[in-house]
Amino acid sequence: MSLPRRCIATKVLAFVVAMLATTFAWAAQVAGTVTHLSGPLLAKKADGTVKVLSQKSNVEQGDTLVTEKDTYARIKFIDNSEITLRPNSQFKIEDFSFEEDKPEKDNASFNLVKGGLRAVTGTLGKRNKEKFGMNTPTATIGIRGTIFIAEYIPPEQNPVAAYGFASMAALTPLSYVGGTGDAQSDVPLGLAPIEMLPMRLAQGIPGGSSRAPGLYVQVLDGMISLTNRGGSLNFAAGQFGFTPSYTAPPVVLPADPGIKFTPPPAFSSTTGPQGGGAGPAPTEAVDCEVR
Repeated sequence: MSLPRRCIATKVLAFVVAMLATTFAWAAQVAGTVTHLSGPLLAKKADGTVKVLSQKSNVEQGDTLVTEKDTYARIKFIDNSEITLRPNSQFKIEDFSFEEDKPEKDNASFNLVKGGLRAVTGTLGKRNKEKFGMNTPTATIGIRGTIFIAEYIPPEQNPVAAYGFASMAALTPLSYVGGTGDAQSDVPLGLAPIEMLPMRLAQGIPGGSSRAPGLYVQVLDGMISLTNRGGSLNFAAGQFGFTPSYTAPPVVLPADPGIKFTPPPAFSSTTGPQGGGAGPAPTEAVDCEVR
């Protein structure tokens, strides 16, 4: 016996309403809030729209945040973790879910497309560190409860990219740190083991200050790991790391390669080394949408 048409229509309408409610709930899922801002910050939404953000603007799962050339922006996530973006950066919040009383639902997946950031671990990363992952074009960053700086330089931004690994063998002698941690020097690069090449690339073109394309990291507190097809390596507090490509193994650098992260004084912190916690600097409240 078939149901009356009115009953069928009511059930279909109820189903559509439920589906729309679920869609809108996901679209409006807030991951964090902009707490500090020194210039223009854009959010490319999952639906293709673009918003100009200000302090106190919300950021959502699926947003790609874009900072302009003079913009530093700090985002505080709902688990009290923080990401501070440096100028000329693109950073995507691929997936972020956190409920204080439901640790089994924790998930944090980010993507540093280009530029740099400082990350401070929150509740999610401390209780479920395996649920945190930050992808970059050359490696995935994992955490062990930490504060770290990451900077990715795309190949097109730097003339070193034109050299390639083959030409690196013809460059000047290299001082480097071997696998045992003992300093070794005056070894012609052409005679050096292949694992030394990423370290030579990190030093840039001879006679210049430019650094090679790739991912650079600095650990301020705790520990992180870099993982790609070339392997996986842990970095402890005080260490610097580098990998030029997704197939080159990460290496420990003997000194600061020139990582750039100098936010304005208003971004100064009381939560850890170079971390965040000061009150927000005053700015004009703007939150508009561009379609």
